[in-house]
Amino acid sequence: QDTFKIQTQRVFLDVYLADGSNVRLDIQTSDTAERILEVASCKVGLPRELIKYFSLFFFQDDDDGALSVVKKVADFELPYVSLQSMKELHCKLGIRKWYMDPSLDILLMDCRASLNLLYIQAVQEVKKNWVKPAEGQMQELEFSQKNVNKAKFLELIQKMQFYGYMRLDPCICDYPEEGCSADIYLGNNEINCCIKLPTKQTKEVSFKINRLRSWQVTFLGAAKDGEDDTLELRFEYNDSGTWQWIVLYTKQAFLLSSCLKKMISEQMMKAAKEGQEMDIKMPGSTKNSKKSSIQQKQVVHSGFISRKRFLVRPNEEDCVFEKIREEDL
Repeated sequence: QDTFKIQTQRVFLDVYLADGSNVRLDIQTSDTAERILEVASCKVGLPRELIKYFSLFFFQDDDDGALSVVKKVADFELPYVSLQSMKELHCKLGIRKWYMDPSLDILLMDCRASLNLLYIQAVQEVKKNWVKPAEGQMQELEFSQKNVNKAKFLELIQKMQFYGYMRLDPCICDYPEEGCSADIYLGNNEINCCIKLPTKQTKEVSFKINRLRSWQVTFLGAAKDGEDDTLELRFEYNDSGTWQWIVLYTKQAFLLSSCLKKMISEQMMKAAKEGQEMDIKMPGSTKNSKKSSIQQKQVVHSGFISRKRFLVRPNEEDCVFEKIREEDL
């Protein structure tokens, strides 16, 4: 607050839900995102222990029907101040679930408030064409929605393509050649790209997270009037035994980076949990098993990726996460 000379005063701040409704909060301009999320969660009846599954995001809901999530709000960030600095982008502040593994939905189904947040976000993502139901599946969804059966709706949508993914705005990439445009979906331990080639043909490519070694976000230049800042995210990927850098030019590079970090964190936590369960079931025989190669490092790094280089080898034949540093995120 002192660093940025922020004048503290009381203001009203609207936090939007996925169905377009909002909760109006009476806050201080110096309140952090962590504090605002707590207050907003309380307003919608979300228990404190479930807040960790949600986060605040800046988003744009365009007149043409497109939904664009601009970035995840960092816990220490001051949302009111950030919104004032982003006025020309016409952003809103909203609550969305914050995990990339759809199987975690089950942990939130018994709470009325969290069930509702999951439901309205799922409905929004179908409406905005983030999720790709087949024709028969769409009829089932519409039936459960008509009957306001939220749990059934979420059970059905779990089986549909791209449920639980974060969709980015169309961007430019250099794979398989320079100048290709791509629609990008992040989730299920992959970066899924629907790439339009210069020949007008389309190609769907899935970059698996366990074949990704490192990534970095680079600021290429300040925006001109009416244009977005130029950002790129490049990641090092093992394609058929050869490491190569793949570049995505997107204004959502920081959001993409946050999603990659989240997927890796969840994958490591899951592997560590499975390792612990195996230790309990087979206390005397795990020392020489493949599972034991998931080292104690994973437990240390499961919640936060440090600056130090680390290596995770679930299996020797698998590709690995290497040298992922905090400054790369």
